[in-house]
Amino acid sequence: MKIQRIETIHFPPLPDDQWTQRQGTSRQASPNCLWVRVFTDEGLCGLGETYYLPRAVAAVIHDLAAPLLLGRDPRDIENHWCNLFALVNFCGYAGAELRAVSALDIALWDLAGQRAGQPIYALLGGRSRASVPVYNTCVSSGNYDDYHAWFSRDPGDLAEDLLAQGVGAMKFWPFDQFGPTLAGPDRPGQDFSIWGGPTAAGALGHRIDADALRRGVRLVEAVRDRVGDRLAIAVEGHARWDFPSAVKIARALEPFDLMWLEEIMPPDNVEAYVELKSRARTPICQSERLFTRFGFRPFIERRATDIVMPDVAWCGGVTEVRKIAALADVHYLPVTLHDTIGPVALWASAHLMLHLPNATIMEHVRGYVDGWYQDVLVDRVPVERGELSLPDRPGLGTRLHDDFAQRPGACVEVSRL
Repeated sequence: MKIQRIETIHFPPLPDDQWTQRQGTSRQASPNCLWVRVFTDEGLCGLGETYYLPRAVAAVIHDLAAPLLLGRDPRDIENHWCNLFALVNFCGYAGAELRAVSALDIALWDLAGQRAGQPIYALLGGRSRASVPVYNTCVSSGNYDDYHAWFSRDPGDLAEDLLAQGVGAMKFWPFDQFGPTLAGPDRPGQDFSIWGGPTAAGALGHRIDADALRRGVRLVEAVRDRVGDRLAIAVEGHARWDFPSAVKIARALEPFDLMWLEEIMPPDNVEAYVELKSRARTPICQSERLFTRFGFRPFIERRATDIVMPDVAWCGGVTEVRKIAALADVHYLPVTLHDTIGPVALWASAHLMLHLPNATIMEHVRGYVDGWYQDVLVDRVPVERGELSLPDRPGLGTRLHDDFAQRPGACVEVSRL
C-alpha cells in the first residue's frame, strides 16, 4: 500500500455581519480548521484535522511533508512521525509544523484502522473503558448560548441545565475579562475581535485588584451556591496572568474544590508552576500550549501539574499523545484531552480516551457537537447523558460529507505522487 495523494481543505471566514445573521452569538470556529485527507493506491482515505492558521499548516503539509510521504507505505506510522519531526525540528518544531504532523498522524491512524478492519482504539491495544464522561466548555454555538449564560446572566442556571442533560462538569474563564487586551495603548480596554467574537488571547496581566478577584470568584461561587458539589468546575486561565496574580487567583479558588485551574500562567517557566503549587492547594492542569512529550516532560517530572491535557491535533497526533500519557502514568498523573477545535479531533481523542488507562474526563462543547460538527462529518460523535462512546467501526469510524470539498468557498490543495 502506497500514499498516492494528500489533500487539504479549509474555508475562509465570513464577514462578521453575515456570520451574525446566520449563527448569532457563535464564534467562527470552523474557518480556523484544516482538514487533511491521505489517499492510497488501494482506494482508502484517511482523515485528519488541526486548528489555527490553516493556510500556514497547509503550506507545511504540501511543501515539506508531502515529498517525504508520497509513495511510501502509510502503515509505517512511527517511522513517518520520527522522520517528519526530525525534518520540522531542523528549524524549530512548534506551531504550524507540529499541527501539520498531528493532522497527518491522525489520518495515518485512520488508514491503519481501515486497512486492518479495526477501530483505532483496538490498534492501540483495546479499550480500558466502554465510555468516558465529558465536561462542557461553555462556548456559545448553535442552539446553546453558553458563554453569555455564565458571563452576563446566571451561571447557576447554566449549571442546572447541564446537569439536566446528564453533564457533570463545566469549564469557564471568569478572570479573562480583567486581563489586558491586545488593543494596545491607543485603544485601552477594547477587545480584540477575530472570527466573529472576542478572543481569549491577551497580553500578560500583572495586576488583578481585589474587586476583580471578587467578581471572578463570584461566578464560581454562583455555581456552587446553586448545585453544590453535584457538578464539577474547571477554571480556564488562558495563560493570562503573571505569578503573583496566579497565586491570588489560585488561593481565592481553594474553597470551591475545583476539578482544576488550567494554565493560569504561560507554560514557559516550569519553576513558576512548581512555586505556585507550593503556595496554593487548587489542582493545576497543564494543557494544549505544550507540544510533544518533550514539552510536557518537565511539568510531569517536576510535579508542576496535577492533570495532563494534550491536544491530539496540536501536540503530535495519536502517536505522541499515547507517549505523553505513558509518561504521565509513570508519575501516577491522570490525563484528559483538549478539544474545542473540531469534530475529527474529538473522534480521535475519543479513541485515545477509551484506551488510555489513566484517562479521566473528556472536553467537549455541546453546541459544537449538536451544531457545526455535524455539518462536517456524516456521523454525530456519540455523546449521551454526559458519556462519550464510539461505534465499533474501522479507523476513526466516520468521514467527511461527500460534498464537503465541493462546497462554496472550499480552499482545496492537492499533492500527488
